[in-house]
Amino acid sequence: MNRDLFIAGRFCFILLTAGGLVLTVLASEPSTILPSTNAPTDTVVVAQRTRSLGEAELKDLLTAPLQREHVRDRGELELRFTRSWIPITVPAEPLTVNILELPSSGVSLNFIVRFELRTADRILGTWQVPLQAHIWREIWVARSPLKRGQLLTEADRAKERRDVLVLRDSCLEDIPDESLYEMAEAVPSGAPLYVNSVKLRRLVRRGQTAEALVQDGAMSVSLKVEVLEDGVLGQFIRVRNLQSRREFRGKVENEQTVLVSL
Repeated sequence: MNRDLFIAGRFCFILLTAGGLVLTVLASEPSTILPSTNAPTDTVVVAQRTRSLGEAELKDLLTAPLQREHVRDRGELELRFTRSWIPITVPAEPLTVNILELPSSGVSLNFIVRFELRTADRILGTWQVPLQAHIWREIWVARSPLKRGQLLTEADRAKERRDVLVLRDSCLEDIPDESLYEMAEAVPSGAPLYVNSVKLRRLVRRGQTAEALVQDGAMSVSLKVEVLEDGVLGQFIRVRNLQSRREFRGKVENEQTVLVSL
């Protein structure tokens, strides 16, 4: 008895004989080779995500530690690269910069910094770059020419944003009681006011008559004296008793009073 069978896209016929079963297969398409069940499983490789670190981002990364650790409250730090930074490939993770080396002068107009770049768990490498710096700050600037000896309260001045790295000296800070100060030097219009631009003004002058308050324990005596030298607040100067002509030293208290302790 003959029987034709169709199995999985292939034509087969089976010839049944008295002696047994003979199977003959005629394929209508190429055979598919299936993997062995004993073959090893595939290895899965996960590629790390990366990104490009450009000049703008690196500048921000450098500015943060330099501002915090070296510039502090001197002003707002601004950096510029004096040579172009070639972008590098880094992990797509948050990055930080650790400053390794600065010149002995610290952050200056032009300087070189050596730093390492790192992620949360590893160091990516060490680099060295030349930088130009500016430190911006609001400072006192003369709006018109200021004269030596002029009272600070009468000085025509205003605050402007300037780069303090290019200035020759420390800038004048805000003074609680400006009435005690005068100009120590002439300052041209548009020029900054430095610490040495002002000084304590003379409260008493040589030749004037003042009141000396003489203290001896709980006893206090007031008498008229002649001032023998100029004096600022808190300074000890020589004075002379107008009646006895005796000279002694006293501490300037204000424009009219000198304190004398026996």
